[in-house]
Amino acid sequence: MARIHGTLWEGVALRRSRAGADPDAPLRPVALPSGWEREAAEALAALAPGEGPAALPRLAEAWILRAASRGQKAGLFDAAEGRRLAEGLRALLLTRRGAPGVEAWRGEPKVARGAPAEPPRFVLNLPAFLEPEGGFDLEGYAEACALAVRTMDALGAGKALRLRLGFADLAGLLAALGLAYDSPAARDVASALAALTRGAAEAESGRLAARLGAREPVALLWPAPAGETVLPGLAAAARAALDAAAASPGLRHQALVSLAPADAVEALLGAGTAGIAPAAGPTRSVLTAEGPAELPTRAARLLGPERAAELLGPVAETAREAMRQAVAPFLHVAPPAPIALPAPAKPLPKPAAAIRRHAGTTLHVTVGGHRVALRTAEDAQGRLLEIAFTLSKEGAAFRSLMDAFAQSVSLGLQRGVPLAEYVEAFAYTRFGPAGAVEGDPAIPRATSVLDWAFRRLALDYLGRRDLPQPSEEDCLGDTVGQAAQVAPLLPLDLPTAATPRGRRRSLRVVG
Repeated sequence: MARIHGTLWEGVALRRSRAGADPDAPLRPVALPSGWEREAAEALAALAPGEGPAALPRLAEAWILRAASRGQKAGLFDAAEGRRLAEGLRALLLTRRGAPGVEAWRGEPKVARGAPAEPPRFVLNLPAFLEPEGGFDLEGYAEACALAVRTMDALGAGKALRLRLGFADLAGLLAALGLAYDSPAARDVASALAALTRGAAEAESGRLAARLGAREPVALLWPAPAGETVLPGLAAAARAALDAAAASPGLRHQALVSLAPADAVEALLGAGTAGIAPAAGPTRSVLTAEGPAELPTRAARLLGPERAAELLGPVAETAREAMRQAVAPFLHVAPPAPIALPAPAKPLPKPAAAIRRHAGTTLHVTVGGHRVALRTAEDAQGRLLEIAFTLSKEGAAFRSLMDAFAQSVSLGLQRGVPLAEYVEAFAYTRFGPAGAVEGDPAIPRATSVLDWAFRRLALDYLGRRDLPQPSEEDCLGDTVGQAAQVAPLLPLDLPTAATPRGRRRSLRVVG
């Protein structure tokens, strides 16, 4: 505990519990401040490398001291400035105002030779800067932007030309201010906050350039931020920050401000949404021991049921696009577009009423040595409404694709697309993991996770027992399939068959 003594960590009461990064991950001991919620414990378990105990002070000190050490070695600042940087980062994290991206928490794994390194990332949690009397800590936010730039520059040893400073939970901030997401006042606040973020970040990059040498010119033509907002002083602070950036002799970085999809850091800070994304609704879906349940979000608990339903409900795509256009002029990278529109708004459950639940099942199998969980939800008539996957051994990118795929299938099922169409399209698809299936006697082999999942759904919901089992050769990672499944290389006319699968089966390769 030598690193903890004499720092802000002293006197912080920690709550110890056990949490997993996802429902199928093994539980690990975690320790974090006693007032932080269960979602923060799960986020800490996801951020910590390895599978052992994870304590927030020790885990945070690893990247805090790494930033201070690298910055000093690179000549970015002296030892005294390094100590001030470390103490500022501790304060920012303990107040849940900001933290670096997941790559800093996990020790920045090495990148393959020739592959571009991901720029350092830092996220600021907007609602955490609200003051008790209802204002917004403008000075603290500008200082946090500057601290984030120094931290990212230090983590990159002063070599990174592009940094990623972003903010999170704009929707929660707007709701706390009593603003509807789809309103001119909300867009004015978002535009001014984006302008303040860019101005403060580029002003700090200019200060670094004055000491270390400029590498990029200053942008002298700025779009005009909002003239007035409902937050007192915000518009003036944004203009002052942009003017300070324009007065710099040059910049150290090509790009500084960009928004990114949420990772575990947003959950650790308590941010409800990523970047400028609107709230999906006043409730969130959780999986309990009794099945799926809808619980109020943190913002909904603060606002109350009626106000939460009014301010946190899903919005139209036109409102999202208008918000993107409001902040885009002040970002170096265009804000990410949503994967799909949010589900229809769900009313908050009344305190005395029972929680609404959907029936469903959770199936656990192993496909090619990889653990897979398939969850389903049904309506009162037993019709399939939703599916979801959990893959414990796959990377974040693959899991995100599977989540997006499952969401798109669920939206189709809820809008009347027959399950049989999905079975026809995705049964026997080929990609890893594939091979022997353990835990499902009816399906001993699968050519992919989707192959097993949709043949399982066909058995459970369509009663189909006519789908043949693939051979062991079909499940090999480098197989090209049977001759009937390989398209011919000759310029032949396609046969007239009822379906694409029928056309593929009727083709033959001849020697």
